[in-house]
Amino acid sequence: MSKKSLKVALLGCGSVGSQVVRLLTEQAGDLEARVGAPVELVGVAVRRLDAPREVEVAPELLTTDAEALVSRADVDVVVEVIGGIEPARTLILAALANGASVVTANKALLAEDGPTLFEAAAKAERDLYYEAAVAGAIPILRPLRESLAGDRVTRVLGIVNGTTNFILDKMDTSGAGFTDALEEAQELGFAEADPTADVEGFDAAAKAAILASLAFHTRVTVGDVHREGISEVTAADIASARDMDAVVKLLAIAELRDDQVAVRVHPAMIPRSHPLASVREAYNAVFVESEAAGQLMFYGPGAGGSPTASAVLGDLVTVARNRLHDTTGVGESAYAEREILPMGQTVTRYHVAIDVQDRAGVLAAVAQAFADNDVSIQIVRQEGRGDEAQLVVVSHQATDAQLSATVEQLRGMEIVREVTSVMRVEGESE
Repeated sequence: MSKKSLKVALLGCGSVGSQVVRLLTEQAGDLEARVGAPVELVGVAVRRLDAPREVEVAPELLTTDAEALVSRADVDVVVEVIGGIEPARTLILAALANGASVVTANKALLAEDGPTLFEAAAKAERDLYYEAAVAGAIPILRPLRESLAGDRVTRVLGIVNGTTNFILDKMDTSGAGFTDALEEAQELGFAEADPTADVEGFDAAAKAAILASLAFHTRVTVGDVHREGISEVTAADIASARDMDAVVKLLAIAELRDDQVAVRVHPAMIPRSHPLASVREAYNAVFVESEAAGQLMFYGPGAGGSPTASAVLGDLVTVARNRLHDTTGVGESAYAEREILPMGQTVTRYHVAIDVQDRAGVLAAVAQAFADNDVSIQIVRQEGRGDEAQLVVVSHQATDAQLSATVEQLRGMEIVREVTSVMRVEGESE
């Protein structure tokens, strides 16, 4: 007796969607064994029927009517990999309302309007899974949501954007400037023609919001995330980090501070001894700290068609099993409702490079500016003399507002020609 197949509709057939089609076809037998029933692709919604694709798709599966596809009565699971806010949001909500479970890789939508989707999934008693939305093939969301459900996560620190990591790695290893490293990333396909979403931190901020929401059981949107990109990082910043035996990385940081949630994305210096410092080229890694488990690190390819499709298929297997047994998995967990801490109250450290006049009393005056704002100095050194004189100061921990006020005071001082670099320092104990 043949088993009834579970029917899947796919929205999007770009680099990720094409690989989803390939894996569904090539691994059909294994997927059936893992799910307990055949998994059948019944439709693929695309913008253009005649567009070139990485894999061959049967013509009868292709359609430009995505709304009709997600509304089909026989569809059990809808996989959304088109990205963006609309029409993805409307299509996902329609799929859930029509009784289908959903697997999505849409980080931007989840970070902007996740609660709407989760509430719709709960109302429909259907699954909404999204492992592929953060860090490609790296299994990080499921461990946060399920494996660490009995623990208390206190901090998530990660490199979650491969483009920026490639650029910063090239600047560190080859001495290239930002523009040259970006051009190389574009030539190799690691960066888009318009790299704004990556280099200005928008992509990482969306992922940080999702990670924080899961880790701290609190609704965090992308608007709650302090964001800075890497376009202002200079070769001098990289050299200063090297002098401290550190590297510069674009970090997504989510942490608990006095039971409040602080979430930020910005470039930072981390010591070369830190596990994240060894993450090279376009790879991603996420470092998780929890009370019982201690420190955990998840590492792997964070983007690309095949790695992301792997995460999509992992979710699809779980969701298909649940449909087969008429149940659902873990839904949204936002019971804690913790307050979001403003960036100014976040505790951090600064590395400040200051061009100063080379005369008596300069060091004392600079130190006084830090003292005026109740910021303690950990390291200070002078480089060069005369017109080339520069002070480099690394602070102890203080609030970001105190450190920002210190920098503004320095910029207004007669003895300071220019504050040439300000960068946060992470991953190092005091």
